[in-house]
Amino acid sequence: MGGRESPAWASGQDERLLPLVTVVPYAILGALVVATLVVERDAGGALLIDLGLCAAAGAWMLGMFTLRPERRGRPAAMGVFFAGLVVLIGVQVLREPWFGLFTPAGYFYAFGILPWPWRLPGIAVVALESGTAQVASIPKDTAIGVTVTAVVLAVNVICMCGMAWWEWDADRKNKERITALEQAREANRRLQATLAENAGLHRQLVVQAREAGVLDERQRMAREIHDTLAQGLIGIVTQLQAAELAGDVPDRWKAHFAAANRLARESLAEARRSVDALRPQPLETAGLGEALAGVAERWSALQGVTAHVATTGTARPLESEAELALLRAAQEALANVARHARATTVTLTLGYLERDVLLEVRDDGRGFDPAAPRKRESGAVAGSGVGVEPESGAAEESGMDAETGGGFGLKAMRERIEGLAGTLRVESARGAGTTVRARVPYEPAGGGAGGAGGADEPAGVAADEPAGAGA
Repeated sequence: MGGRESPAWASGQDERLLPLVTVVPYAILGALVVATLVVERDAGGALLIDLGLCAAAGAWMLGMFTLRPERRGRPAAMGVFFAGLVVLIGVQVLREPWFGLFTPAGYFYAFGILPWPWRLPGIAVVALESGTAQVASIPKDTAIGVTVTAVVLAVNVICMCGMAWWEWDADRKNKERITALEQAREANRRLQATLAENAGLHRQLVVQAREAGVLDERQRMAREIHDTLAQGLIGIVTQLQAAELAGDVPDRWKAHFAAANRLARESLAEARRSVDALRPQPLETAGLGEALAGVAERWSALQGVTAHVATTGTARPLESEAELALLRAAQEALANVARHARATTVTLTLGYLERDVLLEVRDDGRGFDPAAPRKRESGAVAGSGVGVEPESGAAEESGMDAETGGGFGLKAMRERIEGLAGTLRVESARGAGTTVRARVPYEPAGGGAGGAGGADEPAGVAADEPAGAGA
C-alpha cells in the first residue's frame, strides 16, 4: 500500500473528515456501551465479554489512531489499524446484532484513511458486517432465508462500493481540474513573460530599423551627392580652369563658360531629384541603353574624348534600382577616365545576357599597375594627367581590395552593384587602359543569380560577355 494514493485529509487538504474519525466513532461506541448495560444487565458473563470488546475497540482506536497522529500519513500503519478494527467489529456483530450500529465507524475510517484502491475491499468487508447484522434475525435454513441474506449482503456491498467509486472519481476529476487550472495559470504566466520579452525585442527592432533606415538614407545621399554634385562640381571647376587658361581667346572662353553653366544646371536638377529619391533625368524619358548613349554623348562633347556605345543581346526590362546602379556606374567610370586615364577613346558596352546584364566601360588610357602603390599627383586640367587622384580598384583576381586605393567613387559604385546581388570588377595594366565591369541580375531579390556568373572567371575573361567585350 506504500505506493498507493494517500487519503486526502492526511496531507491537510480536507480537514472536514477528521471529526468523523476522531470523535464520532467514540460517540457511537459510548452509545452501544449504554445499550449493552441496559439490555444485558442480567447476562452476567456475556455482559462482561461485550463490554470487554467495546473497551478493546475503544483502546484500539485511541492507541493506534487518535493518540498517534504521526501515523495517519503512513498507509501501512493505517492498514494494520483498520484490519484490527474490522476484526473487533466482526466479533461484536457475531455476538450481538445491534453492534451493527458500530459499522458506520468502519465506513468513516475506510473513507478517511485507506488509499485507493485498497478502499474498495475495506468498504466491502465493513458492508458485509453491516449486512450480517441486518439479516441476523432471518432463518438461514430455508431457501428464502438464504436468498434474502444474499440479497441484503449484495445490496450493502454494491451500494457502499459504488458510493466509494463515485467519491473517488469525483475527487480524481476535481484534482484534474485543479491541475489543469494550475497549468493554465503557468501557461498564462509564461505567455505574459513571453509577451513582455517580445515587446522588448520589438522595441529594440524598431530602434534598430530606425537606425538602419537612417544609415541607409545617409549612404544613399552620399552616393547621390558623389554621383551628381561632386561630379558636376569637378566638371565645373575643370571648365572654369580651362576658361581661365583660354582668357585671350573669346570663343574658347565662352565655350568653356557655357559648358560650366550647363553642368551647374544639370547638377542642380540631379541634386533635387536625389533629395526626392527620384530616377535620374536620363532614365525618366528613355531606356537604359538610350540613357547611356546620352550620358556618353554629353561626356564626349565636354571632355573632347571619343565615346562609343554599343548594346548587345535582346533588351529586357530591369528593376529601376538596377538601371540606376548601372547608369551611376557608367557615370563614375567616365568621370575616372576624365580625371585619370589620358584616354583618346572610351567604349561603353551594355550586354543583355541570359540571367543578368553586364556593363563594360573600357578606355585606351595609360592604365595602372594594381600591385603598385599609388600616390596623389597634382595638376590643373582633368584628362591631361594632372589633378589625378589615386585610381581605385584592381582586378579581384589579383587579390587586391579595389576600395583601398581610391576615394568614395568606387566604394559607392560597389555598394550599389553588390546591393543588387551583382559584382563589380576593375581590371588594368600600365599602358593597356582600364576596364570596369558591372554585372547585375535581372531579379535582384532572387539571391544574386546573375552575380554568380562572373565569380569564378579569371582576370580579363568573362564566360558570357557580349561580343566585343575582351580584356
